[in-house]
Amino acid sequence: MPLISVIIPSFNEQKYIGHVLRALEMQTFRDFETIVVDGNSTDKTREMARKAGARVMIEKRKGIGLARNTGVKAARGSILFFTNADTAPSPKVLEAYASAFKDRGVVAATGPMVPLEKTTRFIRFGYKFASVSLAKASFRMGMPAMSGSNIAMRKSAFKKAGGFDTRLETYEDIDLIARVKKLGEVRYVNDAVVATSTRRIEAWGVRRYILFNAGNVLRYNLSKESKKDYEPIR
Repeated sequence: MPLISVIIPSFNEQKYIGHVLRALEMQTFRDFETIVVDGNSTDKTREMARKAGARVMIEKRKGIGLARNTGVKAARGSILFFTNADTAPSPKVLEAYASAFKDRGVVAATGPMVPLEKTTRFIRFGYKFASVSLAKASFRMGMPAMSGSNIAMRKSAFKKAGGFDTRLETYEDIDLIARVKKLGEVRYVNDAVVATSTRRIEAWGVRRYILFNAGNVLRYNLSKESKKDYEPIR
């Protein structure tokens, strides 16, 4: 059995999924499997995933949390690594997480994110500020923030916490970590870097992107619900 199961939700991602598949081929740690949970794509997403050696599952029901839960059901690894089809893990991501989970007290982990595409200095600074400075501050405050593009977790902790809440269309990653953190240590791993697409920021603009996420934090903390106006960007 592999130690790590990499779970990637996808839907019509032929333009981007090559990034994550090539990045996984370059990993220094090799004891892993790749599971792509596809939302019944009409393009070449599934074909590309299978050609790269991934196991492909079809999940016709909508919801990224549901897709990730479906992937976990097929996962053989004791460690889960959740990332996205528009994300490229750096070569030592899985090695860094495998090392972190040697500590039996660690139940979940995350790391930095950088832009996948060439972009402005302001957006590069924003990624670093959000995924490093703010993320580390959230850990110190006991409210660890993690993005679904870069989450590693023990499968036992995932199941004990109940998995992703499929009622949430967004904010499902933060919601899960709020439950998992009660089960053990949640760690920030500096070497677990992923490059994730700026496509939503480019499509929405920085102002809308920031307001959406700020509003989502407020809505979730007031009502335990999340915003739904999160149209696909392809």
